[in-house]
Amino acid sequence: IRLGRLLAQLMPDEPEVMGLLALMLLLEARRPARTAPDGSLVLLADQDRGRWDRGLIAEGQSIIRRCLRRGQPGPYQIQAAINAVHSDARTAAGTDWQQILQLYDHLLAIAPTPVVALNRAIAVAEVQGPDAALTLVDGLDLGGYYLFHAVRADLLRRMGRSAEAGAEYDAAAARTQNAAERAFLHRSRQALPRA
Repeated sequence: IRLGRLLAQLMPDEPEVMGLLALMLLLEARRPARTAPDGSLVLLADQDRGRWDRGLIAEGQSIIRRCLRRGQPGPYQIQAAINAVHSDARTAAGTDWQQILQLYDHLLAIAPTPVVALNRAIAVAEVQGPDAALTLVDGLDLGGYYLFHAVRADLLRRMGRSAEAGAEYDAAAARTQNAAERAFLHRSRQALPRA
């Protein structure tokens, strides 16, 4: 963030530099709530939003509003805007998923990568349901990426397809080297209803 601020001072007319700074501020604002005291992961929907740094959120949102008014959106600006929408929601249920989906549509148009498409599918699941999202996810060539399997697992779980979800949680856990992520995936698998 310190380097981002310095770069923004050196290049104040570069919207993507400002977008990157806003993105870093918004991500850092949520860091204290991302893990439990024992080090385990806490999903965005389950985070204690009272632990989010409202000062960093306000700064990041202010920067991204200024960027977007320039009308030269780039990937960092759009990612920051997505995070700004998440940061606006006082509760997980209050998240404006329709706006997030629209922002992902813009991001996918300028950065058409499979990972962006995977993240967009998560927003589709919130707006149109897990069935629509699974169709999109299944069209992606990301079999070696652990989050691909984790997303598939969650969608299958939401659809009541526990056996398939369990296999996907296993596939995701086998593809990550991060112990906290692996532990989260194992806990998620164990929490699946038994057939």
